Parts: sequence; structure tokens; C-alpha cells
Amino acid sequence: MGFGGSFSFSLKSSSSSSFSFQQHTVQSLKRRGFSIQSCFSVSYHKFVDFALDQTSLHTQLLPSPLQEKYNSINSNDGKGALSMLSFETDKIRLLRSLIIETETMQVLDFTVFPKAEYDVPIFCANFFTTAKTNIVVLDLNPLHDIINQNDYKEKYFKSLIPLGLKYAEHFPWGGKLTSESIKFFSPIVIWTRFTSSSQKYEVLYSAFRDYYKVWLELIDAAVKETDEYQIFRNLEAQHRYLTWRAEKDPGQGVLKKLTGDRLAKDLLRSFLFNGVDELGSKTFDDYFPHYHGEEGTLNKNGGNVGKSFENRPWDASGKFRGQ
Repeated sequence: MGFGGSFSFSLKSSSSSSFSFQQHTVQSLKRRGFSIQSCFSVSYHKFVDFALDQTSLHTQLLPSPLQEKYNSINSNDGKGALSMLSFETDKIRLLRSLIIETETMQVLDFTVFPKAEYDVPIFCANFFTTAKTNIVVLDLNPLHDIINQNDYKEKYFKSLIPLGLKYAEHFPWGGKLTSESIKFFSPIVIWTRFTSSSQKYEVLYSAFRDYYKVWLELIDAAVKETDEYQIFRNLEAQHRYLTWRAEKDPGQGVLKKLTGDRLAKDLLRSFLFNGVDELGSKTFDDYFPHYHGEEGTLNKNGGNVGKSFENRPWDASGKFRGQ
């Protein structure tokens, strides 16, 4: 839970009965969530609705086994609500969303993880909204290195640079990112902060739609990997990502405040970053040894050592210029 029109996509055909069943399933799960009355005109439910409806047009959405346990929670003070949805498909390991609504804030954490047989980027939308401020991350998080190796960047991001530039005009860079964090973002990332307004909200909704349509196009075109070594690389890359997010996600404080430490930890590791305890055996210290402090403790400031990026570190062609 962290904080345009030239791109076409084709719809896969499906039988009307199958599509109707999917729509019924999706709608019934949506109704299991709930929201509270607040002063916000913004609603992130329509973002999730759009993504589920679009995905249903491309493939068969099946409820994830997580859905039974993780669906809706009241905050401890009774003044907030958490609503969750989770699905899987033939190419998607987990599509999941968390919406938090209180009297003072709204949060959307929507992420889609491909199965390990596909090296498609991870779709990531993390939005935090108050009456005055928005903090936004929207990206196709690269599964493999795009800073030092060009093949993965060329494969997935070269053709998407115009999309990123389009929205960079509306959403200026949001401030410092550490050299470790930047490795998990792509050249088209929207990382921004802005004063809340209905106009900005609509532009953000447009960006979300465009980014998600492009991601669906990528997963549609992805060919299933059969080489065991490449599958292992994809699996480990996803596990590394999950390990980083589960440990460093800045939304942990919000979850702890709303639900308490125990439930917040369960939501992080079992729902939001599901797979961190199942997809691999490496620990945070294994992947990021420079965070290792004295006597086995975790140095939380490890990412503050080295360069940080106050401005967008990619140029207009998508070349990384931060080094």
C-alpha cells in the first residue's frame, strides 16, 4: 500500500453465458464490500470497477481463495471501512484491491501480479487522498532490471514512453525517491503529489484507465514461458518485489492505526503482498544486505544511504540519466 488515446487493444471473444457468469460473480463480490459516508467527492470504487470490467472482457475472472477471508473490515474506532477484492485468471496469479475510507482520507491499493510463467510487469496503483492532498503512484513495475539492462526495457516500455510523457505533463515528479526504490519503477511511472481537485481526479482516472488498458494488452500478448530457469527468474523477481514492499511499504502505519498491529501484519503479508511467505525462502536481508544492522537488526535507514532522486531520472526517450 504505497504511496490518452493512441494505444489500442483488442478484446478477446467469450461466450455470452460465460461473460454473464463472470459479471454476476464480480458484481456479487463487489456488493460484499462497503463504504462509509464521507466529505469526499472522490471515490476509488469506480477505478476498481473499471479494472474488473475490462479484465472480464479479456479473460475469465475467478474469485481468489483469499476472497473468503479478506473482504471487508471495520476500523477499530468504527469510523473507517476497509473493502477488499481478489481474483485470479489463467495468466494472473493475483489481482487484488484494497480501498480504505474514513472521514479524513481515502486510499486505493490496486495491484495485479502475473503468474511466474509470464515476465509481464506488475500493475501498481497506490493512491492516498485527503481533503487537501493526494499522493499517487501509478506504474507498470518492471519485473527485471531496466536500469543496467536494455532488453527488458525494450520489450515492454519502449513503445509506452509516449504514454508516460503524456501524463508527466499533468503530474510533476513527487519528490525524493531513494536509489533502491527507483529500481522498482519504470520510465513511465507517475509519482506525484497534488492539491485535491475534481479536475485532477478526473485526469488521474483517465491515466488509470489508459495504463490498465495497456497492461491488459501486454498480458494478452504474453507467451507462456516453458524454460524452467526463466520461470524461476520471474518467480524470484516477484518474490524480491514482494519482500521489499512488505517490509518498506509506507502504508503500514495507516493499517496499524486502523486495525491494530496483528491484523495489519496479516493484511500486509497474506493479502496485499501475498506470496512473500510462499513464493521463495529468501529474506529481506538476503535480497538487501546493506539494510543489515548490528546484531541482526534491520537498519530502516539503509535506503537513505547513497543517491536519491529529486527529479524524474529518465529523459524523454526513456533513458535512465540518474547515474
